Amino acid sequence: MSAAETDYDLVVVGGGVNGTGIAMDAAGRGLKTLLCEMNDLASATSSSSSKLIHGGLRYLEHYEFKLVRQALAERESLLRNAPHIMWPMRFRLPYQSHLRPAWMIRTGLFLYDHLAKRELLKGSNSIRFNGNSPLVPEITRGFEYSDGWVDDARLVVLTAKAAEEKGARVMTRTRCERAERSGDHWSVTLNDRLTGKSETITCKAMVNATGPWVSALFRESLNIPAPKQIRMVKGSHIVVPKIHDEPEAYILQNADERIIFVIPYEDDFSLVGTTDVDYEGDPKKAVISDEEVDYLIGIVNDYFRNKLTPDDVVWSYSGVRPLMDDEGGDAQKASRDYTFEVDGGDDKAPLISIFGGKITTYRKLAEAATDRICEFFPNAGPNWTRSAPLPGGDFTSQDDLLNEFKISYPWLPTGLAQRYVRTYGTRTRTLLDGCESMEDMGHHFGANLYAREIDYLTGHEWAVDAEDIVWRRTKLGLRLTAAELSSIRDHLANQPARPSAVSTA
Repeated sequence: MSAAETDYDLVVVGGGVNGTGIAMDAAGRGLKTLLCEMNDLASATSSSSSKLIHGGLRYLEHYEFKLVRQALAERESLLRNAPHIMWPMRFRLPYQSHLRPAWMIRTGLFLYDHLAKRELLKGSNSIRFNGNSPLVPEITRGFEYSDGWVDDARLVVLTAKAAEEKGARVMTRTRCERAERSGDHWSVTLNDRLTGKSETITCKAMVNATGPWVSALFRESLNIPAPKQIRMVKGSHIVVPKIHDEPEAYILQNADERIIFVIPYEDDFSLVGTTDVDYEGDPKKAVISDEEVDYLIGIVNDYFRNKLTPDDVVWSYSGVRPLMDDEGGDAQKASRDYTFEVDGGDDKAPLISIFGGKITTYRKLAEAATDRICEFFPNAGPNWTRSAPLPGGDFTSQDDLLNEFKISYPWLPTGLAQRYVRTYGTRTRTLLDGCESMEDMGHHFGANLYAREIDYLTGHEWAVDAEDIVWRRTKLGLRLTAAELSSIRDHLANQPARPSAVSTA
């Protein structure tokens, strides 16, 4: 490659929700942007959330009114911009007088309803539980309020796709091996972890958005002291056969002042979480403990008639959240707010490092960080992401889009068409381009996963291995057998090798 091809305005390290958000925003403002991620997109914290777009009702108890207000306002923007991968959800909070008094809950819900403008979401109300309730008979009262559900990993992938379509270069399985500041630019060495090849590029500014690795990157690649440390907190979830048949989620209080969500998940399951446990070590090695499983099951069994045992757990996942280390005390009280540190400026190439954050405020964080970056690029365009649909999100109603697909693809089974609506939105048309029957979809691997979809994901969404496909691009891993997964791996192994992410020039 020529020097012009390897000289960037901005390099973003980290392919989670914050890194992809900044890359998308910066590329849309006209900055020549490169994003590198050492593994798959959303392969760590950003695919291990509770899958919620929410203001954080419990953060009000910790007086984080600014964070809650921002998150509540962002719910509306995100729900409009990505109606295929997120949608409104009602939450039921069973009342138990010995845990929190009713006046406190009503006050919290009043603030939740009014701290930010609501247009898409209903307000809160009191409810009564009757004999048909899935809850134990002793619980007769409760409250309802609104938040949103999100496919967190797809949010990251689609944000990266938007960045690419705005001109960014997106490099997965590519490690930032070394970055050295030389006056007004950075020299950055990138290593393709699949081929072993390395490439050196230059840029005028860098962003460290590596989540749990944000402090480690300073030591391992930048060779400069980290401006602050993060607090790593492990959050674990379990997935079980659905506990009840209602469309609402439940938010359960516990005597330790924590709350646990029970969320309808992938039609046939319930998602239960999360825990908050301080964590040390490699974030990629975080797994749920037996104690966490027992903790989650114990709370569910205190509330629901349908009792769980550890044998009911069909899947679990754990993620390490990089929270700002600004206070001691319980892990659940560590702030979910964000900050960024700027090193450099004037004649010294800037480095912006992101600390903390949560999925709901990712767009706002990216906008604020990009605003700061653009102080070094006076010709950059204005912010633009607040009302910009993510790829596939240029429609208003899932039902209307599904009806369009029934007309355009009458041969497509309704259940599969509905999954495509909720996964790809209008990009389903690209996936199905040229198909006129199910035979054109190619080999069926199980759980309504066809070769055509796999090839779309490897060709358009940076999927490389079976885990990328069945756990992050979809959640079909919940339904596929070991033999079917092996068949998917064989199919991927027989595909042409992808071009190296880095140049050998």
